Amino acid sequence: MILAAGRGERMRPLTDSLPKPLLEVRGKPLMQWPMEALAAGGFTELVVNTAWLGAKISGHFGSNPVLNGHCALSISYSDEGRDFGEALETAGGIVRALPRLGEIFWVAAGDVFAPDFAFTQASVDRFAASGRLAHLWLVPNPAHNPKGDFGLSAEGLALNSAAGKYTFSTIGLYRAALFAPPYCGIPAGNPKGAKAPLAPILRAAMDNEHVSAELYTGPWTDVGTPERLLQLNTPR
Repeated sequence: MILAAGRGERMRPLTDSLPKPLLEVRGKPLMQWPMEALAAGGFTELVVNTAWLGAKISGHFGSNPVLNGHCALSISYSDEGRDFGEALETAGGIVRALPRLGEIFWVAAGDVFAPDFAFTQASVDRFAASGRLAHLWLVPNPAHNPKGDFGLSAEGLALNSAAGKYTFSTIGLYRAALFAPPYCGIPAGNPKGAKAPLAPILRAAMDNEHVSAELYTGPWTDVGTPERLLQLNTPR
């Protein structure tokens, strides 16, 4: 699943007429980078959630795009803007799309640039064998998030409380059971369009040692401001 429903308030005025995931980074829409990486790893069935100017995203990619010579993707769109008039936040959007997702699935944000990240079947197999409910990729803390989000134990568990924390990259593997009681009370498919963030669900699962993690040290940027976008597009 590619998360692409946000308004991108901090990116205005760039996002007044274009959804943030379609802003161009190094010659292609920002969200195309993880889409191509998923296709390269053999993950060709995608769900993309949309809200703000969502028709521009579905209009740009369609249902079966061929990106950068990779095999054709099959994309279905979870149009939160059409169905509910607004984005449902991260967990609300995932639960809305849950009937279209498998028992285990990737989630990546459409506004994060991680050009070297590899989505691999080996990662899925390790996660499936672990029995955990989620596996997160953490990154060294950027300047805009110096305190980080989650800790990482020597055994590879994500920690709610830790002396030192890393930033959540937004890339993760999830088991559908995470989005059911006791961690999430929204019915699968989110028929009423409940809005819910992901972090409280993850933190509750972490407290029961159900979330693993690892550190990713490749290039990574949360493209949250026009300045960061400009930096990425400035030749070096």
